[in-house]
Amino acid sequence: MEAVPAAEALDGHKDRFDLGVFVGDLALDEEVTSDDESLEGLQQELDDCKNDQEVANILANGVKLREYTKGVENNIRQIELDSIQDYIKESENLVSLHDQIIDCDNILSQMETVLTGFQTEIGSISSEIKVLQEKSMDMGLKLKNRKAAESKLSKFVEDIIVPPRMIGIIVDGEVNDEYMKTLETLSKKIKFIDADPMVKSSKALKDVQPEVERLRQKAVSKIFEFVIQKFYALRKPKTNIQILQQSVLLKYKYTIIFLKEHAKEIYAEVRAAYIDTMNKVLSAHFRAYIQALEKLQMDIATSTDLLGVETRSTGFLFSIGKESLKTRSSVFALGERINILKEIDQPALIPHIAEAKSQKYPYEVLFRSLQKLLIDTATSEYLFTDDFFGEESIFHDIFAGPIQVVDEHFNAVLLNCYDAIGIMLMIRIIHQHQLIMFRRRIPCLDSYLDKVNMSLWPRFKMVFDLHLNSLRNANIKTLWEDDVHPHYVTRRYAEFTASLVHLNVEHGDGQLDLNLERLRMAIEDLLVKLAKMFSKPKLQTIFLINNYDLIIAILKEAGTEGGKAQLYFEEVLKSNIAIYVEELLQEHFSDLIRFVKTRPADETATSSEKVGISEVEPLVKDFASRYKAAIELMHKDVITSFSNFLCGMEILRAALAQLLLYYTRLTECAKRINGGSALNKDLVSISSILFEIKKYSRTF
Repeated sequence: MEAVPAAEALDGHKDRFDLGVFVGDLALDEEVTSDDESLEGLQQELDDCKNDQEVANILANGVKLREYTKGVENNIRQIELDSIQDYIKESENLVSLHDQIIDCDNILSQMETVLTGFQTEIGSISSEIKVLQEKSMDMGLKLKNRKAAESKLSKFVEDIIVPPRMIGIIVDGEVNDEYMKTLETLSKKIKFIDADPMVKSSKALKDVQPEVERLRQKAVSKIFEFVIQKFYALRKPKTNIQILQQSVLLKYKYTIIFLKEHAKEIYAEVRAAYIDTMNKVLSAHFRAYIQALEKLQMDIATSTDLLGVETRSTGFLFSIGKESLKTRSSVFALGERINILKEIDQPALIPHIAEAKSQKYPYEVLFRSLQKLLIDTATSEYLFTDDFFGEESIFHDIFAGPIQVVDEHFNAVLLNCYDAIGIMLMIRIIHQHQLIMFRRRIPCLDSYLDKVNMSLWPRFKMVFDLHLNSLRNANIKTLWEDDVHPHYVTRRYAEFTASLVHLNVEHGDGQLDLNLERLRMAIEDLLVKLAKMFSKPKLQTIFLINNYDLIIAILKEAGTEGGKAQLYFEEVLKSNIAIYVEELLQEHFSDLIRFVKTRPADETATSSEKVGISEVEPLVKDFASRYKAAIELMHKDVITSFSNFLCGMEILRAALAQLLLYYTRLTECAKRINGGSALNKDLVSISSILFEIKKYSRTF
């Protein structure tokens, strides 16, 4: 190698090392090198070595570069020799490896040939697969189209063909469940033929349509005969119409649907036949029921049974039998008649059972029974016709007859009805029936019930006005009796008012309240006129008190609040009691009362000086001598004058309390006059008077 001169130059510098010098020497050495070698790139290598860490370490340790180079070369040569020995040792393996590589190369060459052929085959298969895929898609589309065509053709054939079994059932079969199913199938075929324009243009229809038409006509004919026969069964006596409708007719409801869709003229005939049948049947039933009810009617009131009519003029005194008395007592009193409103949902009366028991009823009981039967029958018929015919209007055609029968009867009864309480009960019954129909959600009788209600109110007003005018126009001379006890007209009025107030509690009818106020004014005016027939004012007052007290008692006994009438009569009773108390005391202690009333309770000393002992002493002695007897007489007077002992007790207490007040004022006056102490021996103690008051109060 040519690096020896450079090493010698480094060695000449001993321990000192300077890279510049080294480079300069190396350059000098290069001059003596063979001209055949090129030094191109040497400077670059030197620059690279300058930054090499290994070279820097060698130079730093002072190792001679030539020696280091030789050592490296020797190491390389030794490694080369060792490597050659290793190759020689592994020569056989290398030869074997070489052979294996050659074999593998041959095998891979064959595989390449096979794979190349396989790739070629795969390419051809892919082309075939694409062709098959296209054929498959084409076949799938054809299959889909054929299935669609088959489905339509199958549906067409199924809808248009007329199976022999269908023909046999329609022509010869009985009307039963199977017949209904076959009828539905025939209806579908008829609808199919009529609905699809393409079917009408098909050649198959020309063969099938005549058969279908003949089947339709045969089915319509058989259905008509069958349904009319069932309708006629409704006319048989004692037939349970509702059971026949629900268990038989509704079972064959589709026959009506078939006629409505495919034979409108025949359907109209069937509809008219049913309307005519049910109209006549129900009209006959209601007419017979009304005739049976009329035998059970109890007459309550006539045109002469009025509040202000004299008892003798009505022939009441000549009535015979307990039933007549009971009936007359119901003219003005509600009594047990109110129970009809509690029995509003009870079944209708069965006339022959009631007749067998010889039972009679007020008309409102028969009215409730008739109306109950009507609303129940109407509800059943309305629901049936809506279900069977699918029409609500058919109900009104059917019930025109029955309602006319009921109206004729009702109008005839109402025209001769003078029972105001009965009419008001019927008004309440109609209201309850309206609520029942509302809860059932059946509107078919709304107009009828409204019409009945509108008929009842004017009649009630007319009868009420008759009662009112009987009081206003009453003959005082014929009504008057020389008796201070309550007049029978007063009892009539009280019972009549209590009845109407009770029937108005839950309804609050303002017009009825106004009418009752007019009636109250009329009875009060009549009582005042009757009272004036008595010669003595005291008897007049007693008469008014007894009558007012009776009115209040009856209003309270009726279980009602009495309304404005009760409050009014309570006020006038109080004022008349106060008048009677004064009249009673004036009768027994007139001088005492006159003296006390002319002397104010707070009179001054000057005024008391004007009163002498001579004025007071006779009053004191007179009172002491006869106050017990006077109180006893007052007690007897009250006992004989007033029918109501409780009222008499209150009046006596009020009279005795007022007497005690007058006497107390007398004693106070006596104590204030000069020499009044001399009267102490004749003055009755307050405790003694109280003892007498308590004694007579306990007798009640």
